[in-house]
Amino acid sequence: MTTQINVSIIGASGYSGGELLRLLSSRNDICINHVTAHTSIGKQVEDVFPQLAGRVELEFESFEAGRNGDSDVVFIALPSGEAMNIVPLLKSGERIIDLGGDFRLSSAEVYEQFYRHHHTSSHLLTQAVYGLPELNKELIAQARLVANPGCYPTSAILALLPALRSNLVASTGIVINSLSGTSGAGKSASLEMSFSEINENIRAYKIGTHQHIPEIEQALSQASGKTVSVSFVPHLVPMTRGIYTTIHADLQQSIDEQDLFALYKEYYARAPFVRIKQHIPQIKDVAYTNFCDIGFVIEKRTKKLIIISVLDNLLKGAAGQAMQNMNIMFGLPETEGFFPSSITNKLVEENVYV
Repeated sequence: MTTQINVSIIGASGYSGGELLRLLSSRNDICINHVTAHTSIGKQVEDVFPQLAGRVELEFESFEAGRNGDSDVVFIALPSGEAMNIVPLLKSGERIIDLGGDFRLSSAEVYEQFYRHHHTSSHLLTQAVYGLPELNKELIAQARLVANPGCYPTSAILALLPALRSNLVASTGIVINSLSGTSGAGKSASLEMSFSEINENIRAYKIGTHQHIPEIEQALSQASGKTVSVSFVPHLVPMTRGIYTTIHADLQQSIDEQDLFALYKEYYARAPFVRIKQHIPQIKDVAYTNFCDIGFVIEKRTKKLIIISVLDNLLKGAAGQAMQNMNIMFGLPETEGFFPSSITNKLVEENVYV
């Protein structure tokens, strides 16, 4: 087991990068060696994130190939389209966690269709492991390159996995509606993300064209062994952080809510960050945590299963999940750095991580 993990964060001045700095700087087993940020070069971390004053005494650097060579793991917290140009420049001994979308899809053609970028590192797609711990823990442990999932897909995939793998619901005709806080759009300034446009307003966007559609379908199809198709409609709502996802799926079997609760509890028995609820979950229960809460209602009149999942888009949807993946890659309990050591030790003793 690694006693100290040396870390670099590329794109450390954004929302996800800032969350990574906050999480990692609180750990005694982590040494943050380098932080890069194109728009903040030369600034001290505490100038951009005053809450980290006295915790991270580093200066934002420009990215230069080879500079991160003393790092065990490199986090890339940049918009999609950037990591595919950076990963080939990193040294072979460095393990990589990309928080963007460049390595989540197995097909360069599908990537280019939905992300509207030419993929310059398509040869690396077969090497990347999709970094949803509740789905690919064993593969993540051995991976050099981990593609951290998107926030919307994490909420949808975790909600649907048990139902699809047990053939409880049909794999087609699935409708997903998700609401997101504005931090999911990143820090870049734009008129449509200004306070006057967002406040007291809700709007859908990218209906049928959102880049997370193929990610959701790919992960669920591979996990269930059948072709999964979804209708996905994302919405922007006037809050800073959080994902609220409501899913409608056609039931193929008769089941009551107690048995459904038991099915989900058993499926996620070894997943410390997934909590199954017997009530409708809400965002304030997961804000500033790495949890995903899942609840459901069986609508007998229409024979629909309605699943609701909630998570913090900057944590379980980004930086928290990235640290969870790092823990797995370096042989640490998934909860390291999230839970008090007494709780982590108890989970280890109970073989939750087997």
